[in-house]
Amino acid sequence: MEKVSLDEAFDSFDEPWSPRLARELNGQAVKLAKGDGEFVWHSHADADELFFVHAGRLRIEFREADDAVLEAGDLLVVPSGTEHRPVAEPEADILLFEPTETRNTGDVETDETVTDLERLG
Repeated sequence: MEKVSLDEAFDSFDEPWSPRLARELNGQAVKLAKGDGEFVWHSHADADELFFVHAGRLRIEFREADDAVLEAGDLLVVPSGTEHRPVAEPEADILLFEPTETRNTGDVETDETVTDLERLG
């Protein structure tokens, strides 16, 4: 039962769009990621995805809906099956909450796909 300092955790890595595993609970993962510019269009067929902006600004683009702009302290849940693209403007520290097995690029395989998350702390 160790606490996680979000400021210290975000300071411990620099790679954009490469999430780190902060903690797990009840089959869910709390992941931290740094955003820098555009990520890839993707969806998660069987998982909702919660975005919480710790610092910076994040725009979530949707093909079928208006974009959502998140400032520090804002959160948004993207429903399963919804195609979306996160865009950090210009950078953002993001907390993600989703099922543990959820890939960062969802249904898309790219150079940015992370399959083995580094654990923080």
